[in-house]
Amino acid sequence: MKAVAALLLVGMLILWAELPTGSAWSCPPVRFTCALHNPRNQCLVDRHCPRGRKCCRTFCGKKCVSRSPVIHV
Repeated sequence: MKAVAALLLVGMLILWAELPTGSAWSCPPVRFTCALHNPRNQCLVDRHCPRGRKCCRTFCGKKCVSRSPVIHV
């Protein structure tokens, strides 16, 4: 029983550690896709991008994009 409780605790800690922070932002949606079978990627994961940019799927392949400015009305 102790082993099951410990396993559940470890699993919950792993999930909690992987939750995004409040400062995280999402990639913009892609409405159209490229006709190329295997488009060239500029990055594969966020750490391949400069600070403040994120590796996102774009029209044709993955690229480092910056956060779009937020317009307050």
